[in-house]
Amino acid sequence: MSLTRKLLALTMLVPLALGLFSAPAQAAPTTFTHPGVLVSRPQLDFVRAKVQAGAQPWKQAYDAMMSSSYASLSRSPKPRAIVECGSYSNPNIGCTDERQDAIAAYSLSLAWYITRDAKYATKAIEIMDAWSAVLKDHTNSNAPLQSAWSASSWPRAAEIIKHTYTNWPNSGRFGTMLRNVYLPEVINGSHSNGNWELSMTEAALGIAVFLDDKAAYDKAVAKFRTRVPAYLYLTSDGALPKTAPGSGLDARDKIVRYWQGQTTFVNGLSQETCRDFTHTGYGLAAIANFAETTRIQGQDLYPEIADRLREGLGFHAKYQMGAAVPSWLCGGSLKLGLGPITEVGYNHLHTRLGHTMSNTEALTLRQRPAGTNNLFVAWQTLTHAGNPQ
Repeated sequence: MSLTRKLLALTMLVPLALGLFSAPAQAAPTTFTHPGVLVSRPQLDFVRAKVQAGAQPWKQAYDAMMSSSYASLSRSPKPRAIVECGSYSNPNIGCTDERQDAIAAYSLSLAWYITRDAKYATKAIEIMDAWSAVLKDHTNSNAPLQSAWSASSWPRAAEIIKHTYTNWPNSGRFGTMLRNVYLPEVINGSHSNGNWELSMTEAALGIAVFLDDKAAYDKAVAKFRTRVPAYLYLTSDGALPKTAPGSGLDARDKIVRYWQGQTTFVNGLSQETCRDFTHTGYGLAAIANFAETTRIQGQDLYPEIADRLREGLGFHAKYQMGAAVPSWLCGGSLKLGLGPITEVGYNHLHTRLGHTMSNTEALTLRQRPAGTNNLFVAWQTLTHAGNPQ
């Protein structure tokens, strides 16, 4: 090595050794882990063993899933070429059908893994094949969000079936649908309310894993890393919340307006807290789901967002459980309805890492077995309650 190159190497190594700047962020995994969207094989094995042993809360959660319409073997998929979804699903032309068929495919794939009864895998494949044979596009104002919700569930199901059942001739066609119909709708994100982009990044990540697409994976991770700090506030952020690149939120009044008029910022507050807890729950769920998938893939973004997620879950759980609302918070009035969204984040932060999370724990236990929000969250008590894997 020449003297010049040696000197250049030293100028890079010394600041690294002193901690003056960080090494480049880890990129997509060299080899993707399959199944690896929200649930891994070790996690599924843990769940299967618990259900087979009749252990609680897993057996109760499993029974709830199996008694739902989503796990029904008589379900008839309702695919269509064009799904049209306006704001608040008006119009709703195939929107509910698509989301629920995707959740059904995921439910049936879980049923297959737990029971090893091929009829459940066959039914999941029937639903996925029906959609991949005809779907061409999503239209109207909610097209990106509709795509995100559906494409958060589809890869979970597809990963389990493709990599544990191994008899799915049309899996390539399903992958083509994910790449050509869904990925373009979600990969570039959104500057709407934060739950939109968080769900979009979750969907993009799941698609990337199924397709072994490192570029899409890295793009989703990059968006996630800027969006989470712009969605959940910590006092260490300063007087005002952080903003996402390209948001145009370059003044205090714009930021306050984007945060639904809230002017007092405290740990765990969300950009949508003062809108309602339901949409906030969507954002919190997508954050936890995304981090869970990266953990399975060996990248583990939990450390980057753990404080925000812990504070966000605890803050909203407190009021969801009935705490009095102070006058400085959303004018003293909250619209509750957080949904069945706490299990994944609670499991990692409490079960795996040992954090005390009294408010989140109380709400999580009260809601068990967590069901589905009929959009993109489903059966998290079954898959993640007390799951150390």
